[in-house]
Amino acid sequence: MKKELVIIGGGAAGLSAAIEARKKGVQDILILERSEELGGILRQCIHAGFGVHKYKTDLTGVEFAQRLRSEIKELGIEYLCGSFVIDMSAERLLTVVHPERGLFQIQAGAIILAMGCRERSRGALMIPGKRIAGVITAGTAQRYLNLKGYLPGKRIVILGSGDIGLIMARQFALEGAEVIRVVEIMPHSSGLARNISQCLEDFDIPLSFNSTVTDIQGRGRVESVTVSKVDESLKPILGTEEIIPCDTLLISAGLIPENELTKAAEIEMAGPGPRVNAELMTSAEGIFACGNVLHIHDLVDHVAAEGTYAGACAAKYLGYGDGAAEMPVFVSEPAYEPGKKAMICLGCPKGCRLVIDAEGNVSGNSCPKGEAFARQEAVSPMRMMSCLMRVAGQDRVFAVRTKSPIPKAMMHNCAEYIYAHPIAAERLPVHVGDVLIENILESGADIVAAQEVEL
Repeated sequence: MKKELVIIGGGAAGLSAAIEARKKGVQDILILERSEELGGILRQCIHAGFGVHKYKTDLTGVEFAQRLRSEIKELGIEYLCGSFVIDMSAERLLTVVHPERGLFQIQAGAIILAMGCRERSRGALMIPGKRIAGVITAGTAQRYLNLKGYLPGKRIVILGSGDIGLIMARQFALEGAEVIRVVEIMPHSSGLARNISQCLEDFDIPLSFNSTVTDIQGRGRVESVTVSKVDESLKPILGTEEIIPCDTLLISAGLIPENELTKAAEIEMAGPGPRVNAELMTSAEGIFACGNVLHIHDLVDHVAAEGTYAGACAAKYLGYGDGAAEMPVFVSEPAYEPGKKAMICLGCPKGCRLVIDAEGNVSGNSCPKGEAFARQEAVSPMRMMSCLMRVAGQDRVFAVRTKSPIPKAMMHNCAEYIYAHPIAAERLPVHVGDVLIENILESGADIVAAQEVEL
């Protein structure tokens, strides 16, 4: 089989690349995605905070993915889910396996690598202790809860302050579990400042710096973990051990670009990702890389922007488009500092990154709306809330969210109300944006569907 452009990975980077390449004139495009549906990790991200830059509105990850999928289908771009690329050569020859099509090869005119990343596991961190149930990565927990409807633990310790772990701490709290502590080996957090603020501080979840898990105890399942302080060389300090009873250890210790295929093609590497030029082409002619397979991004909006640029560059390589494309410039969010609140302003589509210190001084805003937003946050914080709703009589859950912000103090009560009021099967199908509960608990906000639910 021959294809003009093959994109490996159907997440934010790959879908954005395919959309831009089609707009530039490339017609023969194939997206290869190993999951059963396009969207990548976004499919299990029911929290808000996506799309402020790309779509100029605050979306959940599920909604962000839905918009990309809809555009892929509108443009008629071919994709093959459930497909695994098991080999790739520098000459752009791909070997693919698919449950129905079997083993086949594709000779591509150009390839865009958009395989994303994977989480660091317990083995990679070399955590000692018993090999028992209840030790999982944050992304796995997210998949269990948001896609399968399983609560993987009730008393949880989180190792690492990565963004997925922080977000799961908030969701576990909303779903009725107890997050006992977040443990971070570094003297600072690796998560976004707004996630520290809205996921930990909002729910009074303690965060211990310069600490790590040094032992795991239990019979059959985790019963407790030992947390120790570490010195400047990150080695545990004897005599500082603390045993914390829990039933789950959640690991959120960073992400690693998924580059086994890249290495198999003997493409030059620059750290964990491939070396690329100004047009995101690797050392192999006609093979491009973008998104988290290239380097780990803070925001999915940045992943999508880099994918768009890669799609334009691949189209130019294939002889399409006018060649006009600008490499995106990414600005990091402010670092977390105790005593300061950091947030993305939702007062307008600019999405300014605001910081308000203990004295009430606001910085980072580009207009008066930003200062007003920050001061409201300091006095009476409002939150967009997302959680899961059950389907009555069925083993199914789906993502819902508030249509507008609600008082932070009402988040628990609203989540409990939603859980106690499953949607009747007769109301299905449900479409994104459908109002499911009007003016929940007199908060002034409606609960709307954040994903499509079929009959």
